[in-house]
Amino acid sequence: MKTFIRSMTSKLDVARELLGFLWRRKLWWLIPMVAVLLLFGLLLIFASASGIGPFIYTLF
Repeated sequence: MKTFIRSMTSKLDVARELLGFLWRRKLWWLIPMVAVLLLFGLLLIFASASGIGPFIYTLF
């Protein structure tokens, strides 16, 4: 479980750096697109780790 939490925090650090980069470069119009892609990625990660995966995969 600790390994899973460490891997998730490292992935969140990458997302935080990406959003910070977009904010500093004043690319605000890209932030909603990146946020939606990150949410879909998190949804797929949690779906594969749980028992509800087959139900979520039917959405895509």
